[in-house]
Amino acid sequence: MKRTLITGILATGLMTASLAALAGPTCTDAPQSDWMSEEAMQQQIADMGYEVKEFKTTDGSCYEIYGWDDQQRRVEIYFNPVDGEIVKQEID
Repeated sequence: MKRTLITGILATGLMTASLAALAGPTCTDAPQSDWMSEEAMQQQIADMGYEVKEFKTTDGSCYEIYGWDDQQRRVEIYFNPVDGEIVKQEID
């Protein structure tokens, strides 16, 4: 019984850790009224040389894109929606 309980607790902890690893970053605590508009952010992203396939707002209060950089490498980038700074990026 005790071993089953410990195994269950460990499994739950590992699942929680795995989900946390999959979650994106938190970009800001600022209210949405302080954010750049989606249109302004998308224009800034285009001006930075990125081609956007998908643009979305995350649960972590970020603007996130999937697309390509100016060298045609696939990218996933999280932006702070207040100032447009890159918080996290992954390049393939």
